[in-house]
Amino acid sequence: MYKVGITGGIGSGKTTVCKVFEVLGIPVFYADTEAKNIMIQDALLIEGIKSTFGKESYFEDGKLNNKHIAGIVFNNEAQLAKLNALVHPAVFRAFDVWEEQVNPNVPYTLKEAALLFESGSYTMCDTTILVTAPLDIKLKRVMQRDQVTADQVTARIDKQLSDDEKAKLANHFIRNDEEHSIIEQVLALHQQFLEIVTDLQISK
Repeated sequence: MYKVGITGGIGSGKTTVCKVFEVLGIPVFYADTEAKNIMIQDALLIEGIKSTFGKESYFEDGKLNNKHIAGIVFNNEAQLAKLNALVHPAVFRAFDVWEEQVNPNVPYTLKEAALLFESGSYTMCDTTILVTAPLDIKLKRVMQRDQVTADQVTARIDKQLSDDEKAKLANHFIRNDEEHSIIEQVLALHQQFLEIVTDLQISK
């Protein structure tokens, strides 16, 4: 199965772009959503989190103690790296299982992940898409969505790789600036991927 990774900074609108691909019949694996699920479902991951951050990382009912975890990893890159080292492999495993369950007749799949490049999971994809947007638009979107201040959004953005850094690793780009049509850009890439998949099938 041809795998397309898609990412973008906070407020870039990558989820909106994914929804357009879904309308075209392309299955999308939402890695960030899946990460939240497996942190309370994957026994191996749960044990790793408890042993690394303490049994109080989970409540008695099995729910994740987000406040406890956040208190440890917030503004502590070393502790955050430990958490990511546990979560990312579990997400990779979940993606492999998901891929096996996807309809084999679909031409390709999408893996949406905020940390596609940071986690190294882009190396498991055949190609990648970077969704970008101007800073002022990102700020407006996140402020409206999360009811937070511009400073709070900026603090989140500063913790992510910049678009310039991500662009060095990306193969394709979608400009989500409220001026260029997302649908037209997605359709163009969709056609390109279909042609690539067809060529790969012919060459086999």
